[in-house]
Amino acid sequence: MPAKASAKFVRISPFKMRQVVNIVRGMNVNEAMNVLKHMNKGAALPIYRVIKSAVANATDLASEQNPVDVDRLVVATIYADEGPTMKRIRARAQGRAYRVRKRTSHLFVELGQK
Repeated sequence: MPAKASAKFVRISPFKMRQVVNIVRGMNVNEAMNVLKHMNKGAALPIYRVIKSAVANATDLASEQNPVDVDRLVVATIYADEGPTMKRIRARAQGRAYRVRKRTSHLFVELGQK
């Protein structure tokens, strides 16, 4: 049974999140967590946390008849969808106002056995 985890309303734009997600997809869990830990991207930390949560869910779901070997787990499915956009106002010259869009992401991870 695949282990799943998700994080919603993460304050990183989906475009930036997908750049990191595409690197990690299909990797071994230990390898993916090691890559994310040393990656110089802001989206790496939330993705690391969600993968870590999915590994914990996998070990919780494991039973005596169906044990889970963490070394054989693979990031089977991972994707980042767009969440709601917060709209803010930035004051500009001569009484104008620009709209600032603070984008959010929803991140979903599913682990499978190799």
